[in-house]
Amino acid sequence: MLECVLRRRYDPTELLAAHPPRIDHPHKQLVFELACPAQATHAGAIELTRWAAAPLPPSVALASTDVVAVSGHYDYETRDALWHVNFADPDLFVSYGSSLLAQDELQAAEHPLLGSLREALIAEGQPALTVDGATPTPVLVAGVERRCEIATAPAPDAGRPLGLYGNRFAAASRDTVRAAVRVLDPPTTSNLIAMAAPYGGCGPYRPEELERVIVAAYTGFAAAVSESHRRWPGAPVEVRTGFWGCGPFGGNRRAMMLLQVLAARLAAVARLRFYVFDESGHANFRAGMADLEHVLAGDRAGEPIPEVIERIADLGYEWGVSDGN
Repeated sequence: MLECVLRRRYDPTELLAAHPPRIDHPHKQLVFELACPAQATHAGAIELTRWAAAPLPPSVALASTDVVAVSGHYDYETRDALWHVNFADPDLFVSYGSSLLAQDELQAAEHPLLGSLREALIAEGQPALTVDGATPTPVLVAGVERRCEIATAPAPDAGRPLGLYGNRFAAASRDTVRAAVRVLDPPTTSNLIAMAAPYGGCGPYRPEELERVIVAAYTGFAAAVSESHRRWPGAPVEVRTGFWGCGPFGGNRRAMMLLQVLAARLAAVARLRFYVFDESGHANFRAGMADLEHVLAGDRAGEPIPEVIERIADLGYEWGVSDGN
């Protein structure tokens, strides 16, 4: 059963005034000033929820989720019941003001009030966490403004021959960063699922590591389904994600893709849109889908979930290494 352990609703103007982001790096400060100038107006309301780890269903009961692989990166379409995964740190949005620009920090830079949400939770004495000890506690943010877009792809003519992603952001010049920012006027709004993948593993994935991944994704996805039904009754729920946990955390692409698809089907997500970057990502996606078909082959309805996890462990997925971003 899902349990929401925290729910807060914020007016964005009041939130920003009371809890301005604490930004350490000058490039991040530049992005914030471009996206949120003093005269900017903010609309709507932001709702933040935090969820206790949900127990997995005792047996296999899978929805017929429509799973689609897409090249490239998030385009942040705005639509009811559409959610984007934030590849979160266990400490929610912890590096939003730092020199880093991996997926979590990029999303926070483009949605600058995410930093204010973190500061508001800390000021209130609430845990700004997506993991409690070793237990996943995903955080959902609904209705946050996306106020700019940062071009991170390589573009030699724009002064970023290797792009701006990861640690290259801090190494770029101020003019290069400025040129990479496109202010969105009017801003769009996004709904986000902040969930942390496990990290620090080595060798083959153990069944308990696989289970923790499924629990985190299942809880986040099921919470998105629950919140969507409350906010937008009747709207089909779509989640957009990618190779979650496969950058700095060193996760296995095929494993993390398979586990998310399984979690989405357990959570009855209507559509899962998986961003795979390039042809190499498409190959990983196809391989992961084939693995999942193998794991679920035959009539598995009613089979205990632990048996499914054991078969996934038998695939021999191994941890990778951090990409350094």
